[in-house]
Amino acid sequence: MARAMFEYTKTVLKKVSFNADLFCKELEKALKRLLPYEVDELIIWLKQFTANKPELYVCMAIVNK
Repeated sequence: MARAMFEYTKTVLKKVSFNADLFCKELEKALKRLLPYEVDELIIWLKQFTANKPELYVCMAIVNK
């Protein structure tokens, strides 16, 4: 079940990546929902996903708190 939540989170983040505000909001929700090791995996995925999307760099500050 937990793995399904991780995959669902990635899907949602991909779908809302057109809007930085929505992306940040969904990212905050994901950080509350996921298990600690999944958060670590998500951070790795986020770095790769946002590499060519500078408008989403703002949301990376949420992860670095």
